[in-house]
Amino acid sequence: MSRALPKYNKRRVGLAGGAAAVALTGAVIAGTALAGEPSDGGGADARTLAGPGTVSCPDVASRLPAIPASAQAEVTRNLGQLDQQTVEANQRLVDTVGQGGPNFARNAILGPLKDKRAAAIDRIALSIGRTTDRPAELDSLAACTLTK
Repeated sequence: MSRALPKYNKRRVGLAGGAAAVALTGAVIAGTALAGEPSDGGGADARTLAGPGTVSCPDVASRLPAIPASAQAEVTRNLGQLDQQTVEANQRLVDTVGQGGPNFARNAILGPLKDKRAAAIDRIALSIGRTTDRPAELDSLAACTLTK
């Protein structure tokens, strides 16, 4: 035998839920309105005017030896991943303007990007090395820089 909530409890739950929704909507509207306003009364800070910069990475494709046909698909896929990683790092720079301290871009964007690029470059070297000599000194192409 089930028992339904008395009417007054249903109203209390409905009223509390409705009030929370109105409060949340008001906060979102206020937050959205404030997000568009500069905090210094109309002027933009130097970081906003200068822009976040751009991630610049060495070109790996131009440094590769002749690619065996058996490795071509894997090398092409990993070169595409390198390009995509750079695009994502540039987007992250834009999305995080003003966050963190002076080393934020180096620690949170360039460091992880270097690790991802090193892994992709290693996969490229391995795929080429399965049928011919493994390319040397590709590891130095993993590090990227931030240009303003």
